[in-house]
Amino acid sequence: MPDPDDQSQGALNRLDRRLGAFETSRRPIAPGSGVGGEAGEGYKLLGQMLGGVFGGVGLGWLVDHFAHTSPWGLVTGLAIGVTFSVYGAVRTASRISARAEAKAVSSVPPAGDEEDE
Repeated sequence: MPDPDDQSQGALNRLDRRLGAFETSRRPIAPGSGVGGEAGEGYKLLGQMLGGVFGGVGLGWLVDHFAHTSPWGLVTGLAIGVTFSVYGAVRTASRISARAEAKAVSSVPPAGDEEDE
């Protein structure tokens, strides 16, 4: 005859597994990993590119306006803005790529985990 303590322990273990599965299903999705995460990263890159260009043009226009150096401040500001935009976008894109690569590597199961039936 089975011991009542063994039955209680088995019931507790089953309940613990079910609770763990429930908590896993209710865990909030991390930013950038849900639906639209890749689109959000793309919009971030677009905003970074446009912000750098428009910021450079704006600063160049201010220099032209106050120093009366038209159009050289605008041209220089545009060049600096484009340079910083491309630099920032490349850094962000490489960071996104490294994160995606690490995620892909961690999701691959290790060899030898398969069970033969």
